[in-house]
Amino acid sequence: MVKKNESFKPKQESKKERKRWSSWGLIGALVAVALAVVVAVTVSLMTASKIGSLINSNNKSCQCPSSQDSGKYKGVIEDCCCDYESVDSVNGEVLHPLLQELVTTPFFRYFKVKLWCDCPFWPDDGMCRLRDCSVCECPENEFPEPLKKPFLYGLPADDVTCQEGNPQAAVDRTLDSRAFKGWIETDNPWTNDDETDNDEMTYVNLLLNPERYTGYVGPSARRIWDAVYSENCPKYPSGEMCQEKKVLYKLISGLHSSISIHIAVDYLLDESTNKWGQNPELMFDRVLRYPDRVRNLYFTFLFVLRAVAKAADYLEQAEYDTGNHTEDLETQSLVRQLLHNPKLQAACPLPFDEAKLWQGQSGPELKQQIQKQFRNISALMDCVGCEKCRLWGKLQVLGLGTALKILFSVDGQNQPSESLQLQRNEVIALVNLLNRLSESIKYVCEQGPSIEKTMERQISDPSETKYAST
Repeated sequence: MVKKNESFKPKQESKKERKRWSSWGLIGALVAVALAVVVAVTVSLMTASKIGSLINSNNKSCQCPSSQDSGKYKGVIEDCCCDYESVDSVNGEVLHPLLQELVTTPFFRYFKVKLWCDCPFWPDDGMCRLRDCSVCECPENEFPEPLKKPFLYGLPADDVTCQEGNPQAAVDRTLDSRAFKGWIETDNPWTNDDETDNDEMTYVNLLLNPERYTGYVGPSARRIWDAVYSENCPKYPSGEMCQEKKVLYKLISGLHSSISIHIAVDYLLDESTNKWGQNPELMFDRVLRYPDRVRNLYFTFLFVLRAVAKAADYLEQAEYDTGNHTEDLETQSLVRQLLHNPKLQAACPLPFDEAKLWQGQSGPELKQQIQKQFRNISALMDCVGCEKCRLWGKLQVLGLGTALKILFSVDGQNQPSESLQLQRNEVIALVNLLNRLSESIKYVCEQGPSIEKTMERQISDPSETKYAST
């Protein structure tokens, strides 16, 4: 960011000389004027310094100190077409505020998901310690009346009557056919769930079911990620991994980093008092101490951002109709701002170049192989033994699968093929995933350097006071 140094010059006012001045009086007046000028210049320079400091301070509040302080994340992001500094800047100034507003609109806050599926790989033995692990379903007799008449009302306002004193666990199962106006039912070849099958689907209000720490720990949780990496997304030695497999690994690693960051940011610090807050030690242990995990987070963010940009024409023409005309117009306006923001286009016109992949004779076969691996990762989400974790796992894997679907549905051109069709749930997952990644980038950007410094001091000197856990 270019800093402008403003120079402040005092205004010098000319005075009419009086005709009758004595020589000593004239000298005294000149001395007084000279002293006044010196004082004015000094005060002006001090004022300029203070204002400049204030301006710089305000600018720094919107910038990330990571690249300046640690020097680890500078230059072009590997396999992408943008640099870290530009991503941090445009995310803080443009993307994060837009996405935060967009995901609260009625269209983007309701997600259709099948939470009750048998694990296809092993018996589900996952147990959660906390009630926050579950997704609450409200009894029919506790639903507000508008929810029982979906064809007469738009999507309802949030209701807390059936949340058992825990708003974060509530579910909204509104079925409103108007929310599907202009959208088709189509399956995603990159994911395991049949998105056209509405049996046992439930509607979840994502705002009332935040991604956070749930107490889902132990062998069951570890087995999920072990299966993801070892069987479906192995990290080969650098010389043995082709570009396409490298992309898959980095996408999963980046998603994993983002999930870990959100758990650390919204963590149960004291179960006895139900006190929640940030756990910087966990963020350091899971993500920040491994630079490749941070880099993969940035990569995944740009990959998904590229998919949104590539589908701009499709997304701009889509109907975001939920029955609430005022909010639907606001949703359309926010989507257009996201797709056509000049700052974003100037800072990062091509976040990721997907045209480099699937080249050569083995391209189609390799694509099928990686598509199968990603479907297996999608199927593993049914093995997550925690409902809320399963909800966010399914949503974000569907969002990533939608990005893959958009970027690799091409006809030899740099535009989506005419046959590309997205269903409502895919678009909701895609935008919410981009928001999750944007939040994670912002956390790393703003808090990462200070956390790293503190934790590194503790490692070098164990007597250092640790972060307070309360």
